[in-house]
Amino acid sequence: MTAPKILIVTTSHADLGDTEKKTGLWIEELTTPYYAFIDAKASVTIASIKGGPIPIDPGSEKADGENSPSVERFKSDAAAQKAIANTPSINDVKASDYDAVFLPGGHGTMWDLPSCDHLCEIISETLEQGRIVSAVCHGPAGLVSAKTAVGEPVVKGRQVAAFTDAEESAVGLTETVPFLLESRLRDLGAEIHKAGNFEVCVVADGNLITGQNPMSSELVAQKVLSAIATPALA
Repeated sequence: MTAPKILIVTTSHADLGDTEKKTGLWIEELTTPYYAFIDAKASVTIASIKGGPIPIDPGSEKADGENSPSVERFKSDAAAQKAIANTPSINDVKASDYDAVFLPGGHGTMWDLPSCDHLCEIISETLEQGRIVSAVCHGPAGLVSAKTAVGEPVVKGRQVAAFTDAEESAVGLTETVPFLLESRLRDLGAEIHKAGNFEVCVVADGNLITGQNPMSSELVAQKVLSAIATPALA
């Protein structure tokens, strides 16, 4: 069997609104799925909205030896470090080259994923052609502007999990983010699935697989791999 090809697309946005604080990618939402894919012998490409180095949310990294196993592994992985230091731009990527697209979160996604026209095209094309689109936490921000072939939101009538309004309130950023992700997805017609704050919640609706928060990233990755292996179930 040919190794599946998975495209990971991260934010390139580093500023947390007008707070003068930094944000970006929540690192564990990349590293845990990345190694789930790599260990399953998938071919993985990490791209970002603008290309170049990926901004990492400083709150998602601790001192060496204090991070989750996947983050520790990633920090000591020379190939992985090289990959995130010099990513291709999403504009240089073709959806047809991949079996699945995965969008990790981090608050940076709330600013640049919804406004990226080419990402919207990739998401729409991937879903329309029956391949997998997946996202976790704030990663579903990349779904909010994508349309179907008939011009409707890709999330309309579909089951979706994402970082909830209650979780945004819990981290004190309700007034900082440009919109509340759960509310926006619901307004677009999504059927929201959610658990309690920072509890695992993952939903697979055909070829759209989404998770609520960082704790859900491992299960999202496993469901992506299962969906690629059994496309008739997607």
